[in-house]
Amino acid sequence: MDTGRAAHAADEATSAPESIPAPVPAPAPAADPGRPAAPADRTSRTDPLPFTPGTLLWDMTGDIRVLLYLPAALVLQVAHPAVGAGVDEHSVFRTDPWGRARRSLDSLQLWVYGGDRAVEEGRRLRRLHRDIKGTDTRGRPYHALNPAPYAWVHATGFPVFLRAAEYLFRPFDEAGERRLHAEARRLGRILGIRERDMPGSVEEFWTYFDTVVREELERTVVVEELLDPRRPVPPPDGSGAALRMLWPVLRPALLRLQVFVTKGLLPPLARERLDIPWTPRDERRLRLLGRVVRTVVPRLPERVRYLPAAYAARRAARP
Repeated sequence: MDTGRAAHAADEATSAPESIPAPVPAPAPAADPGRPAAPADRTSRTDPLPFTPGTLLWDMTGDIRVLLYLPAALVLQVAHPAVGAGVDEHSVFRTDPWGRARRSLDSLQLWVYGGDRAVEEGRRLRRLHRDIKGTDTRGRPYHALNPAPYAWVHATGFPVFLRAAEYLFRPFDEAGERRLHAEARRLGRILGIRERDMPGSVEEFWTYFDTVVREELERTVVVEELLDPRRPVPPPDGSGAALRMLWPVLRPALLRLQVFVTKGLLPPLARERLDIPWTPRDERRLRLLGRVVRTVVPRLPERVRYLPAAYAARRAARP
């Protein structure tokens, strides 16, 4: 079982210019699983606390490297038959790819940097998905808010964060992995996921993850499209004349890079299940790219290194 924590060579790990933040406060006690969950749209005293400086997600989620690893989580999500069918039938990712990506990224930033608005964003997402339903590729009825697929969408973040840390940031040790899992559960509560629908420990998570990958995931139509470097993608919204003119030349190279990194950051078990080839040469190239990214990005000015919402929140949080 791959946990995403394969170690770099010692010289790579020690040369990384980043450090793990101070310990995060323990999450609030879990709700009694025997009690019915509170309605997602009602304000409750048990609303999870927003994220603050000193948490792992506060440091990682707004870093521009999120643009490199977020597509791997998306591929894991749409490989689930119910999620893939919902995206295939209801999403505008084909007709408005840049707008869809921007809205998803804005929502993600609110989860971590939105303060009191984070919980309301979780409620908004649940309202948005109320009418998304249909039949998946196996002929089974699905609803976007069914606990299994909804929890899976959230669960994909943990293994991809670990993979991103291994290649693009700095690998987690066991204690760091447990901290990240605790924060992932905290994020799940912000999104309205019930305690009983999230694995309670790292060990339980990997058992759950392996089971879903082996028994549920498949190479859906949306997976095929996201892993196709030849797919038609228009220039970014609001592009100037120069970028529009150069786009036919830039698009193939950018999509090849994006698909390559996406494949590399998928957990090996998922790559095997989805029949995605990955060679030793690919692995060497990805590790070389990772060394470059780990060297360059931490040295960028904070305004450039962090996305706008994250940069604003980090500034506001300073004494």
